[in-house]
Amino acid sequence: MNALRRALITRVLACASAAIVLAGCRTQHALAPAEDSAPLHDYLIGPGDSVNILVWRNPEVSLTVAVRPDGKITTPLVEDLMASGKTSTQLARDIEQALGKFIQQPVVTVIVTNFAGPYAEQIRVIGAAAKPQALPYRQGMSLMDVLITVGGITDFAAGNKASVIRVRDGAQQQMRVRLDDLLRDGDISANIMMRPGDVLLIPESFF
Repeated sequence: MNALRRALITRVLACASAAIVLAGCRTQHALAPAEDSAPLHDYLIGPGDSVNILVWRNPEVSLTVAVRPDGKITTPLVEDLMASGKTSTQLARDIEQALGKFIQQPVVTVIVTNFAGPYAEQIRVIGAAAKPQALPYRQGMSLMDVLITVGGITDFAAGNKASVIRVRDGAQQQMRVRLDDLLRDGDISANIMMRPGDVLLIPESFF
């Protein structure tokens, strides 16, 4: 009996150790940085953003303005200055140059207070999402983050037939994603990293 008992205990411990090793491998794979994650870069201003322009010692030309749909801003002494596609620092230098015709050595700080981003960097969600929309890209944004923002998918969505359309090196790619597995089964391996400009297409089920 003692020998049989020892054999059973040994077998149980071996199975438990194997399960722990396998679970650790799965966790490491799921949490490892994705190869298709977007490279780090500074935030670029886009139409719909609000920018707070502070001109040192010149409060009369300091104000908050919205970036127009054409990507430009208009401020006192500065008309139709392109803001879209620039960082806040780049825009501040451009404003300084424009104000330099009227103010001696202006010092400008630009603070973005509302974020939309350039159209080319927005993530678009179309199809059977609860709230289809265009989202400003955020560094480190994952597929799960996108789904949370749009309120998930509808009851008629064919989640596991969804796809992400991505342009890389000038070529368009279409990658199948498994939304049902991610949302309903909690399969974290189905959670991919998003890139600026991605389009998430969620089709409806035919039955």
